[in-house]
Amino acid sequence: MNSPFVLYSDGAGKIYEDTSLYAVGRSGWEAMPIPEKDWIELPDGGNLYELPGRRGLGIDVVTGDMRICDKGWAVAAFIPPAHTGFYIAAYETLADAPTLPLFCYTAAGWLNDKFYVPAVRIERDIRQECSGFDQDKVNVGVEEMTKAYPHNRLVKHLADNCALTYHCPAARNYFIGRWECPIPTSPACNANCIGCISFQPEDETIVSTQDRLRFKPTAAEIVEFTVPHLETAPYPIVSFGQGCEGEPLLMWETIRESIIEMRKHTTKGSININTNGSKPAAVEELMKAGLDSIRVSLNSARADIYTKYYQPNNYKFEDIVGSLKVVRRYGGWSSINYFVFPGMTDSIAEYEALCELISSTGLSMIQWRNFNIDPDWYLGRMNIADTGECMGIKQMMELIREEFPDLKYGYFNPPIERMKNYEHDFAHW
Repeated sequence: MNSPFVLYSDGAGKIYEDTSLYAVGRSGWEAMPIPEKDWIELPDGGNLYELPGRRGLGIDVVTGDMRICDKGWAVAAFIPPAHTGFYIAAYETLADAPTLPLFCYTAAGWLNDKFYVPAVRIERDIRQECSGFDQDKVNVGVEEMTKAYPHNRLVKHLADNCALTYHCPAARNYFIGRWECPIPTSPACNANCIGCISFQPEDETIVSTQDRLRFKPTAAEIVEFTVPHLETAPYPIVSFGQGCEGEPLLMWETIRESIIEMRKHTTKGSININTNGSKPAAVEELMKAGLDSIRVSLNSARADIYTKYYQPNNYKFEDIVGSLKVVRRYGGWSSINYFVFPGMTDSIAEYEALCELISSTGLSMIQWRNFNIDPDWYLGRMNIADTGECMGIKQMMELIREEFPDLKYGYFNPPIERMKNYEHDFAHW
């Protein structure tokens, strides 16, 4: 009686509820009921998507049978940063359905005049809250910073592309003068990710969501705008490796030089790299130079599933493990940017592989990130017909926490203050 109803779109920008059907979710290829306790109100900053060429599925409120909602197109939710979804939207795909863009497609429903999604807030940090951004302040910051650094190509890139065109939360925060400052560094990559958000082949059915960096910044350009940020921002972090670039470890010499120069000018804040972890020797050099933390992205802790998706050039899954070990050996903070795909991430085989990865590397944190990809397209490209026995994302999170009580959960790279005292420091945030 307290389950949300199915949503559908009329194809003209309007969304309705179908009170004859309870909303269900999807895990892998399978549609299933969602426990009532797993639904939360759609968080501020969330969006609803029409899924063209797809009919939503639901449970008939009278018969209890699963059936199609044929009143319009299926609807899914994009849940904002800091939240992790438990189920994908459930639907049947028609033969002529277009491939969906690179966003997440969480199940959604309607109950008592509110939209609901099956999800959890996994992160207490407020740095990317929708309500926390004032575009007027961002615009003022862009004007001030571009005047202060008129010849800095990176500042211009962060302004024109990231903050003003794509509304990147990290870039917007930089221009407001707070928290994590992004440092795009590499125009090239040594992986060929199926769901790459900054480069897709012209003959692919999906397109990248943003343009990739097209130049190699110098250490001088990097240091020029990051040192003032480290000196003045609250809870400051500077992060190499962003969605608008390739693999930063291909520019590790420039990054090492930048870190050395940063630390000549300030001891404040923390220096992070978001990477595929493909070059353990380079990571070691960066740790020697003063790198504080690393975040390695992966869709799976299983080497075969990882390799199918990343299609790496000249590196192997074992190199990722090596990079995480290097950071911990030097006393740094290691995270994985874990792409959560219900029905894959929570499989028994994945759980066992993840436990092994955590145990062998001494991992500090899992950032449970929603996988931005068309579910059908992903499973099809990966040639996965059966995802195996699954336990549910929520249960997997609980089991991992029981197994590794010191492992932290979140969504963002923590500042140095939080690395030192993760739980207590939130009282001062």
